[in-house]
Amino acid sequence: MKNTSILIFSILLALIGLSKGYSQSGGQHAYEFLRLTNSSRQAALGGNFLTVDDDDISLVLANPTLITAEMSKDLLINYVDYFSDVNFGFVTYAHEFDKLGTFAASMQYVNYGTFIEADETGETYGEFSAGDYALTVGWARQLHPNIRIGANFKGIYSDMHLYNSVGLAVDFGAGWFLPERHFATSLMFRNVGRQVKAYVLGNIEPMPFEIQLGVHKRLEHVPLGFHVLIHNLQKWDITYNDPTAKIEVDPFTGEVSKPSAVEDLANKLMHHVIVGLELSPSKNLAFRIGYNYHRRKEMIVESRLSTVGISWGFGIKISKFKLSYARSAYHLAGSPNVITLTTNLGDLFSK
Repeated sequence: MKNTSILIFSILLALIGLSKGYSQSGGQHAYEFLRLTNSSRQAALGGNFLTVDDDDISLVLANPTLITAEMSKDLLINYVDYFSDVNFGFVTYAHEFDKLGTFAASMQYVNYGTFIEADETGETYGEFSAGDYALTVGWARQLHPNIRIGANFKGIYSDMHLYNSVGLAVDFGAGWFLPERHFATSLMFRNVGRQVKAYVLGNIEPMPFEIQLGVHKRLEHVPLGFHVLIHNLQKWDITYNDPTAKIEVDPFTGEVSKPSAVEDLANKLMHHVIVGLELSPSKNLAFRIGYNYHRRKEMIVESRLSTVGISWGFGIKISKFKLSYARSAYHLAGSPNVITLTTNLGDLFSK
């Protein structure tokens, strides 16, 4: 136990040290697809990470601390109909091994569609496709009845026709679970790693590193759960200043209107916060809704009333299958549909 604690402490120090080099905002990294929301349950609740400890295999790709022995032989297929011809998803299977514990293996992909290859003169040379892929193996260990650590090890391959890249990354975190109080929280360090082979020789790009904190609390006598996700803890100011935004001028002084210090502080704080509600009237049915402040502020069109930043979905169990669906409002251009199907192969093929 002492050696394990020393190892955990050493890894955490290494991760914190590495995080100093990866504190940029989104859109400045290789392998941005690793940030995408895959699970329909996560999508419905507004984010790309959850900390609820109820043996849901769809959550372990983002939070390996949730891997449990009860998931053994669970199989999950997830599909996201994204914008235009882009689609992505993943397949996960969990299995328990004697003396080694439970592992969850996932194959994640993004298909960007088919493109026409042409030069600067307009001469065409046929078509090509592009995609990103990641093979992930996750593992968790129970250190205490209420404390569990977990890690995801990722092999990454990106194929952009004439340019391709290979990378390695790890997610590492710890979770504190109090089932008798219906409470759970996890701290995750995600996508710590490096490009092994860059798209362009000598141009190593940073990874989409992120620190996340999740909290879940379910009410005692009402089947209602509250989810709070605090993301991008490695950087305080993740707001985006739109250079084309309309400048407001005080009609009396003629000076440019600026938010007060309190308003500015509250705005920057809320950019880190995602909230969700989950109503489960029975074990076989759940309704979900979420709100992502950061997404709304970045993607909303001020001249149009919209539901950008709001997501919703449901989960239902039919016989030996669990089906989940979510729809997230990203922009006026469209709202991705997320579908997740889960079953246990042991139960499915049992006599």
